[in-house]
Amino acid sequence: MLMAVVVVIEDDPLIYLPLSEALREHGYTVFTAADGKAGLEAVFTYQPHVVILDILLPEMDGWAVCKAIRRSSVVPILMLSSLNEEIDRILGLELGADDYLTKPFSTRELIAHIRALLRRVEFSAPKSSANHLNFDRISIDLGRRIVIKDGQEIALRYKAFELLALLAANAGQVVTRADIFDKIWGTDWIGDTRTLEVHIRWLREQLEDDPSHPQFIQTARSAGYRFAGSPI
Repeated sequence: MLMAVVVVIEDDPLIYLPLSEALREHGYTVFTAADGKAGLEAVFTYQPHVVILDILLPEMDGWAVCKAIRRSSVVPILMLSSLNEEIDRILGLELGADDYLTKPFSTRELIAHIRALLRRVEFSAPKSSANHLNFDRISIDLGRRIVIKDGQEIALRYKAFELLALLAANAGQVVTRADIFDKIWGTDWIGDTRTLEVHIRWLREQLEDDPSHPQFIQTARSAGYRFAGSPI
């Protein structure tokens, strides 16, 4: 089994020192950074499997760091904050965070969140695949994780691609919310369940001509979602 690498971006030594020690005791390789700019550099230097990111950081806040990471990486991001407002959790998801944990938290709770994130990531190199899902205006290359709409490549976040692939593989059928969480986030998902709505909105904003009147990603009220593309 490949050892997971974790980058912790947190400026409070009362948090990052015991946290790093606990992570190492659980078998993780840990690198720390005490400000946003150093943290961003650490992410690109060490290529971690998961990033633990505080919001209130010197030099560059966690929102900016998250946004910068998402320009070129799909690494799972777990945001930490003393801010407990719903708008802050939603903003984290909007910027590309995968999970959100409010301080104070227990080490056991944090480890559970990290494990849930890592279960959705393959540590091995991506395997080549010739599998494609082709529709009248959209083509999905499952092996290379590429989405083409009307001849233009669309860059999707890691879980957004997984969600699209799941819906497209079941084109014309309703995929229930329970099945989506089971297959994309895992049956032991302990994060905010509204993350599904956020990812659906992201998909519609990138795929639909008019996101308010979706042609491809349709809602089956009180049930789930359906991909309505025409296979070719």
